Amino acid sequence: MGAAQPPLIRVTNLHKTYRMGRALVPVLRGVSLEVGEGEFVAVLGASGSGKSTLLHLMGGLDRPDATPRAEIVYRGVEMTGASVAALDRYRTLDVGFIFQFYHLLPELNVIENVLVGAMIRLGRLGYMRRGGEERDRAAALLDTVGLSHRLKHRPAELSGGERQRVAIARALMNDPSLLLADEPTGNLDHATGERVLEALLALREQGRRTMVVVTHDPDIAARADRVLRLADGVFETS
Repeated sequence: MGAAQPPLIRVTNLHKTYRMGRALVPVLRGVSLEVGEGEFVAVLGASGSGKSTLLHLMGGLDRPDATPRAEIVYRGVEMTGASVAALDRYRTLDVGFIFQFYHLLPELNVIENVLVGAMIRLGRLGYMRRGGEERDRAAALLDTVGLSHRLKHRPAELSGGERQRVAIARALMNDPSLLLADEPTGNLDHATGERVLEALLALREQGRRTMVVVTHDPDIAARADRVLRLADGVFETS
């Protein structure tokens, strides 16, 4: 038999404490997790259990506490002590974020919102050279999530489900291997949430993308390969 595949991402002994006034509030208390290539992991837990903080650390949006020693290893590369430039590359090229509140830019239309990632990746001159190619890719992604008829609409003209599908297309613009989704159906009614979930699962199968999804939605948990429960800053053990 062949050797086991190393995980796409491994986090070990993550601690995160925030200061609120004079008080120190521990949010994560030693979380460890391995996620394999192509795996879909759902993370459940009550509000304040540390779910969003875990995603932010995994995606390089924040850093874990310096002590005790923690590790975040992506494809064999240790990211915990990475430089700002290395973290920028990681967030831009390897990770796609999907947030509960969409975070679309209101002054841009749908296709422009999706193109933001390509603009960051290529820089001004690179985008001037390849803008047409990138625009075609953005349009194709929006067609995949059923929004080819909305390319020139602004976020205020869209429903909640449409905004979330724009956010999914934006997260996929740079073809990341790892998708981190924070309550992607949390602001949606059941039927719309189901359509968003189906779009995510279809895209995952097409690209064998790895997904870690924070959720309260039992439908998402039921479709995951693995379900983990976070309570008081640690994963529950069965």
